[in-house]
Amino acid sequence: MTDYSSKEYFDNLTKFWRAANYLSVGQLYLKDNPLLKRDLEENDVKVHPIGHWGTIPGQNFLYAHLNRVINKYNVNMFYIEGPGHGGQVMVSNSYLDGSYTETYPAITQDEEGMKKLFKQFSWPGGVASHAAPVTPGSIHEGGELGYSLAHGVGAILDNPDQIAAVVIGDGEAETGPLAASWNHNRFINPINDGAVLPILDINGYKLSNPTLTSRMSDGDLAEFFKSLHWDPMFVEGDDAEKMNPEMAKVMDKTVEKIQAIQKNARDNNDTTLPDWPVIVFRSPKGWTGPKTWDGKVIEGTFRAHQIPIPVDQADMQHSDSLVKWLRSYGPDDLFNEDGSVKAEIAAIAPKGKKRMAANPITNGGIDPKDLSLPDYRDYAVDVSKRGVTEKQDMIVWSDYLRDVVKKNPTNFRMFGPDETMSNRLYGLFEATNRQWLDPIKKDWDEALAPAGRILDSQLSEHSAEAWLEAYTLTGRHGIFTSYEAFLRVVDSMITQHFKWIRKADELEWRHDYPSLNIVSTSTSFQQDHNGYTHQDPGILTHLAEKKPEFIREYLPADANSLLAVSPKIMNDRQKVNLLITSKQPRPQFYSIDEAEELVDKGLGIIDWASTDNGKEPDVVFAAAGTEPNMESLAAINILHDQFPDLKIRFINVIDLLKLQSPKLNSHGISDEEFDHYFTKDKPVIFAFHGFEDLIRSIFFDRHNHNLHVHGYREEGDITTPFDMRVLNELDRFHLAQDAINSIPDYDEKGSEFVQEMDNELEKHYQYIRDNGDDLPEVKNWVWKDLK
Repeated sequence: MTDYSSKEYFDNLTKFWRAANYLSVGQLYLKDNPLLKRDLEENDVKVHPIGHWGTIPGQNFLYAHLNRVINKYNVNMFYIEGPGHGGQVMVSNSYLDGSYTETYPAITQDEEGMKKLFKQFSWPGGVASHAAPVTPGSIHEGGELGYSLAHGVGAILDNPDQIAAVVIGDGEAETGPLAASWNHNRFINPINDGAVLPILDINGYKLSNPTLTSRMSDGDLAEFFKSLHWDPMFVEGDDAEKMNPEMAKVMDKTVEKIQAIQKNARDNNDTTLPDWPVIVFRSPKGWTGPKTWDGKVIEGTFRAHQIPIPVDQADMQHSDSLVKWLRSYGPDDLFNEDGSVKAEIAAIAPKGKKRMAANPITNGGIDPKDLSLPDYRDYAVDVSKRGVTEKQDMIVWSDYLRDVVKKNPTNFRMFGPDETMSNRLYGLFEATNRQWLDPIKKDWDEALAPAGRILDSQLSEHSAEAWLEAYTLTGRHGIFTSYEAFLRVVDSMITQHFKWIRKADELEWRHDYPSLNIVSTSTSFQQDHNGYTHQDPGILTHLAEKKPEFIREYLPADANSLLAVSPKIMNDRQKVNLLITSKQPRPQFYSIDEAEELVDKGLGIIDWASTDNGKEPDVVFAAAGTEPNMESLAAINILHDQFPDLKIRFINVIDLLKLQSPKLNSHGISDEEFDHYFTKDKPVIFAFHGFEDLIRSIFFDRHNHNLHVHGYREEGDITTPFDMRVLNELDRFHLAQDAINSIPDYDEKGSEFVQEMDNELEKHYQYIRDNGDDLPEVKNWVWKDLK
């Protein structure tokens, strides 16, 4: 039986650490001669060594000790690498435990394989200098600072037998998202969920400045963590031989405490908020590297951050110093003559799926399953009184989501920043509560419980979006809802997630992931009371700029359309799905059959709102979004009353990027199809929910450039709902006016109508200032059948 605290064991663990450090330095500098069997030559060294050293040795030390507790306690653990661009950490350690070679058979555990391992790092066509999809065991993009702990929490939700070892760089600890993440323990249910083991890795410096936590005393840090229900344990030093027993003792305590918390909770149904363990680890930045260089201190300072010794293929002046550094790890004691890892070192690593880089949670999940979905048609709204029936789309949808929760009690969750109720998702609360481990005030709080499928009780878009990212990357399904303007708070996170799934999609060994579903509500044209600050639909443009095979943008115009979109996203894979939704009372226009066809095709000509009778129209109206759809229909009513002979075609667009050219987007419709809808030259009045340049860019590659876009024009205020549309000329009066102005035959006979529309706009202007509300004919408008 292995004695995990013996001197012999610690000696071998130190060798494992030294081997990881050797491999990590080699990846920075070398492309040949990996075991230094001959003198180092310029062709052995990379042209431009690129990467980071400072964070590496401390993380390698932690990784070795995490391997130890995995073996000792037989736990399931995975590694999340928060500190910057320390990509060698997960590569070096997975190479030592054999999982890297299993993933990439060409990178063999011998001299030739080590040579390939070194050359590929930060090399064209090779691997990134940070943890990335190409890195076995990774679900977190290295350098995506701020989200490591949130990703760890998202991954262990509903995974009760998993521990996320989350290493948090002391630079990363200064970011807003990470600071908010220290409250995530308040949402971990010790009965149903796994555990996170945060390790604050303090090496003292960022790129060129000291870190804040490095200048805080242990006492100050202890007070900070204890106040947030963490139990801090400290390890500090620069002598591995002395630190090994100390780190082992602390690691043992953390695992035993996690197991004790979970056992108590599960045996006694005790969901009292526990004090989860956290490790504070202090070691020098660039530990075991050059102590000084050119008369300046390197180890322990910011100068160790990237490449500490200036050696490259064109400058071998200091190559002897590089060789001395590499030999300081004793490669002959670590690797056999053929380059394979010595047996006593290999024995330190866990086996099989216990290896952190081979844990299936990091590659699409442990036991991923599709959702069992209710039939969305069962929730359909009756629109026999088309445009008269009024519903709130999100309330209707919430009944559907309620039953998704009921049918999928362990692999579907809703995420958001305190907005589930505001977004009118009332039906969800018939099936579940918000998950919350803090005390609950009876008769004061609502829908809070230690277990629930809604996580929205922290006012942090960063936290909620990151939870969903990790939840989907580990094989589960969910939805993140946010007020539209505040999606911009996390648009860089969504970009990083897109980049992740794009690169992962290129790797045969990577499993696919459920899509990231984002619901945008409280949109610009609904934000009358919060005003200008809450008015920004730019997420549509931001995502449309990404690789289109991984992006979908849906703009359902009513409740049935929203329902019909649901199966498109719920079991979708490898995409970011954006839904623009309405939560306000709105007229309902499309039957469930019509909605289904619109969603299936992405868009459609609406016969009941068109007067062209299938012939060439005088003008084409197109709408994408709830308010654009309603205002376009109102404009069509106005025009038809004034000009009954005008041939109008109305197109409702739900799947926006379906309009993109197939030259750009394989999902896009052909030029022939596009011309069928929009004609080649007739004026198109396109009412759009977002910024207008997106629609213009879509039409750029098409035949018809007779385009008049009415979208968000960065005009906003605290005003009435209809006035928001007027300010941006997305209202019925401006749309109808533009339509007439765009048709040459109506230059003369339309002049009076244009003035009439101006009069209506002036009337509106004065009325809202006198009454604080919209015109009765606007508020009470209902669709008038054209036939």
